[in-house]
Amino acid sequence: MKKEYRRAVLKALESTKDQKPEILTEADILHLPGQVQKYLRLVGVVGKEKINNFRAEFRGGIRSGPAEKFMSLRSVQYNFVKDPVRLFHIVATKMGIPAIGNHIYRDQKATMVIKILGLFTVSDARGWQMDQGETVTVFNDMCFIAPASLIDKRIEWKETDPERVSARFTNGGISVTADLIFNTKGELVDFISTDRFETTDGKNYFNYPWSTPVTGYTEINGYHLPVGAKLIYKHPDGNFCYGEFTLVSLEYNCRAYR
Repeated sequence: MKKEYRRAVLKALESTKDQKPEILTEADILHLPGQVQKYLRLVGVVGKEKINNFRAEFRGGIRSGPAEKFMSLRSVQYNFVKDPVRLFHIVATKMGIPAIGNHIYRDQKATMVIKILGLFTVSDARGWQMDQGETVTVFNDMCFIAPASLIDKRIEWKETDPERVSARFTNGGISVTADLIFNTKGELVDFISTDRFETTDGKNYFNYPWSTPVTGYTEINGYHLPVGAKLIYKHPDGNFCYGEFTLVSLEYNCRAYR
């Protein structure tokens, strides 16, 4: 699983090695809604390099059902912006037994494979629900982890009220929508979409509203960014928080695998 993930990252890095980051200026953000402009200035992207890719590490917990306890997890991911690619590797542990997963999104297609001990497959998810759902995840990452990428012309914006903006992100033939919620400081504090599907086995999919409320902000590498978030599906009988993630490290415009 880890070797497969490493090969995918190396291939993506090789294909983007000639991309040269430019400086993001005030002129680059003028087409955005006022609330999004305020957010980008607040997080500190203006005057710094535009983002071609990023690497992020997280720690936290994850579970597959409301009655279950959280399994401890660690994850690492590489995202690439121009032709969206998201390569996510996760290791979750329960009673000392590791579950290892690769979420691969490239060429507008997504897969999620999870194996116990890296050997026994418990989930192999693919198909249009995964393709659409992971497009939502890619857009969510852009909003919270790589806000400089919100200048992307594939995003259509609509201001709905002073603290809420609606957006449509299109990658090839897939379009997804989300509501971005801001606080009075201008920080992005939640992201809500009805275009992401819940599945634990890759066979059964459920379409519930998906929300990622932020648990706080921190200063990292000269940026003011979310330090963590909860992952929630809004079930008819109440909210189901299936994940809690805390940012450990972040690197923009990576040149090598690590």
